Amino acid sequence: MNLKNKSLWKVDVKTIVAIGIGAALFFVLGRFVAIPSPVPNTTINIQYGVLAFMAACFGPIAGCLIGLIGHFLIDLSAGWGIWWSWVIASAVFGFLVGLLGNRTRLAWGQFGKKGAINFNIAQVIAHAVAWIVIAPVLDILIYSEPANKVFLQGAVAAVANIITTAIIGTLLCFAWAKLVPDKSSLKKED
Repeated sequence: MNLKNKSLWKVDVKTIVAIGIGAALFFVLGRFVAIPSPVPNTTINIQYGVLAFMAACFGPIAGCLIGLIGHFLIDLSAGWGIWWSWVIASAVFGFLVGLLGNRTRLAWGQFGKKGAINFNIAQVIAHAVAWIVIAPVLDILIYSEPANKVFLQGAVAAVANIITTAIIGTLLCFAWAKLVPDKSSLKKED
C-alpha cells in the first residue's frame, strides 16, 4: 500500500459527487432497509456493502465522509439522538476500506478474483476494527455503557456487516468493473 499515491487522496468534482450520492444511499438503506437482529439496538445493514464499494472506488476520504454523513443522518432522523461512537465507527470503516481497498484496482475498471479477495480482506479488517474495537470502546468512554453489552453488539454488527458487505459489495464491484472500461487498455491517440 503506497500512502504517498496522490490518486489515493485526490478530492475532485467526481469524488465530491460520489460522497453526496454515497451518503444519500447509505442514509436511505440504513434508515429504511435495516433488518432487526436478536441483539437489542443492533440491526443487520446492507448499506455497508454500498459504502465499501464507494470507498474502494473513490478512496479513503470519500469512504470516511460517506460513512460519517450517512450514519449521522440516520441517527438524526431516527429520533434516538446522534450515537457518535457508531457514527465515528462508520467513518473509520469507510476510511479503512478506501485505504486498504485501493489494491483492488476497481477505479481502473479491473476487478477479478484477486480484486474480490483483496476487497473482502479489506472489508473484514475494517469491520473488525470499526465494530469490535472502535464502537464498543467509544460507547464505554462516551456513554459509560456496560462493556459486555457493547462488545456483544459490536461483534454481532461486525459479523452481520461482513456477510452483507461480502455479498452486496462484491456484486457491486463486479458490476462496476463491467461498466467501466479497463483504463490500462486505453491508449492516448496522437
